[in-house]
Amino acid sequence: MPDSITKQFVTQFDNSLRTLAQQKDSRLRKTIYDRGQIEGASFTINNLGTVEMDEALVRLGDTLWADPDHTARNVPLRDFFKAIPLDRMDIPKMKVNPVTGGQYMQQLVAARNRKIDDVIFQAALNPIVALDGTATFTLPASQIIAAGGTGLTKAKIIQTKSIFRQNETDDEQELFFLYDSLAMTQIMSDTTLTSADFMAVKMLQTGSLTEKWMGFNWIPFERVLNVGGVRTTAAYSKDAIHFGYGDERGDVDKRPDKRNAWQVSIEGSYGAGRQDEKKVVQVSYQ
Repeated sequence: MPDSITKQFVTQFDNSLRTLAQQKDSRLRKTIYDRGQIEGASFTINNLGTVEMDEALVRLGDTLWADPDHTARNVPLRDFFKAIPLDRMDIPKMKVNPVTGGQYMQQLVAARNRKIDDVIFQAALNPIVALDGTATFTLPASQIIAAGGTGLTKAKIIQTKSIFRQNETDDEQELFFLYDSLAMTQIMSDTTLTSADFMAVKMLQTGSLTEKWMGFNWIPFERVLNVGGVRTTAAYSKDAIHFGYGDERGDVDKRPDKRNAWQVSIEGSYGAGRQDEKKVVQVSYQ
């Protein structure tokens, strides 16, 4: 029996490149206050404190001036870069040229968008320094909901909304809640949530939390903090985080120093900062 015939079987090679599963678009940039392109190495967030009215008890009395607190926060731009090379001598050996086909640049753009989301997410939770360097603003304990050995429960979601209401930050601005796959599983497994209303039923049918629910716009985000199995996410109002960018560009170049290899690259400067601690709630679960 001619068993050796299998040695002459041919293989049809793929004529295209397919990307692996990944987040390609920025999901958080639409949820924050975008300051646009920044001139310089950083930008400021200027805040003005509140004032209260006084009762006028004396006729023709002296004027009592208000002295609202004026503060400025500094947001430095951070530089990012990534490049993918392709040896010119490898091109004739490939059925698909990822340089001219655009696949390399598509991958780099997706990486840039994920990095923008990282910068925004970090700004929601990390400290931010005053412009003069004399103060550091951190999230107070009143804006932090600890894991407490439980998942993202109904009680935590309600507590988060209550904090925004107490701070008067849920009236004029949209609220956003970032969730990952674990949070989605916990929410959709909680019968006290999924039996509540028709929105929850629709949520179960679509398998997502992408509509407004319990006062929040739910944004899928798998890059939340994960330390020792404890996840930490953020809920915030639309104006809570300011984002800006400096120079950004993508290039396709020939590298004479690398035997004329092609190099596809992308670079950009990005920065984000928290405008007000009362507009962000840090939520942990496990």
